[in-house]
Amino acid sequence: MKITVNVWRQKDADTKGQMVTYPLDEVDEHMSFLEMLDVLNEKLTIDGEDPVAFDSDCREGICGTCGVVINGIPHGPEVTTTCQLHMRTFSDGDVIDIEPWRAGAFPVVKDLVVDRGAFDRIIQAGGYISAPTGSAVEANNIPVPKADADHAFEAATCIGCGACVAACPNGSAMLFTASKITHLGLLPQGQPERDSRVIGMIEQHDAEGFGGCTNIGECTAACPKGIPLDVISRLNRDLLGALGRQSIGS
Repeated sequence: MKITVNVWRQKDADTKGQMVTYPLDEVDEHMSFLEMLDVLNEKLTIDGEDPVAFDSDCREGICGTCGVVINGIPHGPEVTTTCQLHMRTFSDGDVIDIEPWRAGAFPVVKDLVVDRGAFDRIIQAGGYISAPTGSAVEANNIPVPKADADHAFEAATCIGCGACVAACPNGSAMLFTASKITHLGLLPQGQPERDSRVIGMIEQHDAEGFGGCTNIGECTAACPKGIPLDVISRLNRDLLGALGRQSIGS
């Protein structure tokens, strides 16, 4: 099929960007979205133009690095990662807009590539445990209620792609932060740092320039892993409890 792509081109964070239009012929419906971008880049290279910079790694919907906004929707019209989106979702003659994540905390590096180092710094502020679990057998000796284990696993499926931030009108990363806090806070090994974790990670979230959460729900609607909105409620409960204990302790 023939399609037209409008791609955001930006040399670096300090250069003004713009949408550039490229026509593409003979796009196979079985191509993934990233394979279509590969075809575009081959064409640009042959024509002596600078190829479009975009992030990808596993191309299996696991790592989350591939995220872009497609026709105004993070990851595109299917609830999946960009690399798992296929061209059969689109039709012959379609015009497709492709943009990077839009958030102050995600500065553009080049074209569709953004710096998501803010997520790494939020994790560094508390997304870890100090209690060793030993080998798999020893770890399995620690009783965990099934409901807690299931919810912890559900929260742990977050791949840190940033779709929640791109979808949120406030540019909040609260779904990401809450999922990281929840999956550790529900397990015995996560209890020693439970209070310092939630306080530290929320402080870093705000310091990075992410917006506040107003429970609009666009984040969970765009999440390719279906992280539920109630992880944010759990974060709020943990934060209030931690601040209260901190106040009593001081």
